[in-house]
Amino acid sequence: MTRKSPTIQAPLRIAAAVKRETRTQFAALPFRVKKGEVEVLLISSRDTGRWIIPKGWPMDGMRPAEAAAQEAWEEAGLRGRFYDDVIGLYSYSKWLDEDLSIPCIVVVFALEVSHEDTAFPEAGLRKTKWMSRKKASQRVDEPELKQILLGFDPERLK
Repeated sequence: MTRKSPTIQAPLRIAAAVKRETRTQFAALPFRVKKGEVEVLLISSRDTGRWIIPKGWPMDGMRPAEAAAQEAWEEAGLRGRFYDDVIGLYSYSKWLDEDLSIPCIVVVFALEVSHEDTAFPEAGLRKTKWMSRKKASQRVDEPELKQILLGFDPERLK
């Protein structure tokens, strides 16, 4: 019998990338359990207002899940327990301007929210909304993110 040992994430050292190369971003899937039901939090994007999850670029010296948790605080004021295990991947095109987009692969980590700050860097720039996994899956555009939301089960994190 073998025991599953936890994967340890090392802090990243970031090298410069060529403008049109595929980039990696880290995202948090914020969740809570309220009255026995799992809810996830979506935020609006700053440019188009579409529903997304908090995400951003790797941060030098931070583990991937830490960077995702940092983005959740900066974009939505969320604090809580982050999990180092990847719960999914999805892709999208990030538009840098109206003529240039770059392909991005987003690595998603769960964030169990215990506190919502009212003061945070992007306060007032985005809408936030708690909703069921099913409703959230209907609000996001990316097909792989829809599947991550529908299949998310916090019981698998324990």
